[in-house]
Amino acid sequence: MASPHQPPAPAPDLDWRDERIPVSRRFDDPYFSLAGGLDETRHVFLTGNGLPGRFRDGFRIAELGFGTGLNLLAVLLAHRGPGHLHYTSFEAFPMPAPDIARALEAFPEVAGVARSFLRQWETGATVLEFPGLTATIHLGDARETLPVWRGQADAWFLDGFSPAKNPELWSPDLMTDVARHTASGGTFATYTAAGHVRRALAQAGFTVSRQPGFGRKRHMTTGTLA
Repeated sequence: MASPHQPPAPAPDLDWRDERIPVSRRFDDPYFSLAGGLDETRHVFLTGNGLPGRFRDGFRIAELGFGTGLNLLAVLLAHRGPGHLHYTSFEAFPMPAPDIARALEAFPEVAGVARSFLRQWETGATVLEFPGLTATIHLGDARETLPVWRGQADAWFLDGFSPAKNPELWSPDLMTDVARHTASGGTFATYTAAGHVRRALAQAGFTVSRQPGFGRKRHMTTGTLA
């Protein structure tokens, strides 16, 4: 498990679109859908993984790309039943709490769960505790942190920046590491339908399916580990 605090990692270099949507200058890509980030999270990562219907005590979610923490907050809102979930995320450029707070103002629905998250995040904590869920954020390049992770996931959220702009987070080697850290019968979902990503996930051992995307995106991708 990661320690509650980790050494500082470089913060992202941001622009703001319409004063509320953070855009990475490094990758020239927004952190969430311009058409509705919370709705996209629910469509792609929750529904794409059959959640919350699969939630049970000990259910494990892992994620590439923590960003604003919006996916985590969507899980917290969706987890209504008993049992404790485990959420693990890998992030190279953690966003400072004030920037996250600014971004999350676009989603009033998450305000209640965001307060606890932000209180913990602003202290530098990377192990975050919530009722019914523990989240562990691994800071650093996922190509280095994921291979040495000792956990497994029942569901993956693959949410890095666009494969065209952030190819390192979608490489065949990293997709193989995703599969290696997936429980038998585990799943993934991602907003991208890029052919080379789908092929890499299939070669890693997933049965890959193209699904209807969110908003203007025609397609997304889901899969199950055989």
